[in-house]
Amino acid sequence: MRELHFLVPPAFDGVKLKSFLRGPCKLSNRLMTRQKWVFNGITVNGVHAYVTKIVHTGDQVCVRLPDVQQEIPAIPMPLEIVWEDEDLLVVNKPPYMPVYPTPGHDHDSLANAVAAHCQENRAPFSFHPVYRLDKNTSGLLVLAKHSYGASVLASGVEKEYLAVCEGVLHGQGTISAPIRLKQGHGIQREVGEEENAQAAVTHWKAVAPCDDGGHTWLKIRLETGRTHQIRVHFSHFGHPLAGDDLYGGSRRLIQRQALLCHLAQFSHPVTHELLTFQIPLPSDFIQAFGNFPVLTKPEHS
Repeated sequence: MRELHFLVPPAFDGVKLKSFLRGPCKLSNRLMTRQKWVFNGITVNGVHAYVTKIVHTGDQVCVRLPDVQQEIPAIPMPLEIVWEDEDLLVVNKPPYMPVYPTPGHDHDSLANAVAAHCQENRAPFSFHPVYRLDKNTSGLLVLAKHSYGASVLASGVEKEYLAVCEGVLHGQGTISAPIRLKQGHGIQREVGEEENAQAAVTHWKAVAPCDDGGHTWLKIRLETGRTHQIRVHFSHFGHPLAGDDLYGGSRRLIQRQALLCHLAQFSHPVTHELLTFQIPLPSDFIQAFGNFPVLTKPEHS
């Protein structure tokens, strides 16, 4: 069972415990409600406390998070762990692997692999991806080991993607176009203006042309996180990603969308340490397009 410890600062002297937990501690109402069913789920100075209690400067608040086991089969398979502690797991997800089990991929998902990793290490398995990567998109994925970590990081991970698009682009820009589910399709998206479309903003920078003269290396950052956002936006922009045949790209050079989450930076939800992770290009990128022109060495801190 994970215990989180918080010290009440002077700014929260005399307020209700609930306000302190919702404020600087960032506990959700849902999590606070769940703590009612945990023995000594919330204590102040070692004594069980209700969220209506008034707290004072210097009070020691402890929140005990129960181990929550998820029913996902543990299937041993290669798992590239970039970093791990008792709250988080950062992995380099390979292409062709879904994050969750899906029809046809019931036993080869990232969740299956992480379940096996936890089983091998006799650790509780609780799977909370902070964001999603498409099955054929590779790269860094941050996983929280409890709902508190996932909630705190929900909008707190800054990611940078590397991509290769068809055609030659120069400079930088922003694509702001709402995205909706394509009519008659279960997964494919498109740009549209209807009420059910969601706002989507993508910032891009052209780094260099590829050696073949027909593709461009890109760095991409997202302001929103819609399903297939980068793929849909660049297809709409007239420059689909190489290999992305669902959105008009050719698979002549690479057999999946040329998209990699290569950098992630965030503040640790418990220790507040600033963490930065970066990974190198996968082999299929290098084989198809050569090395990225200005990519630095992989690093983390």
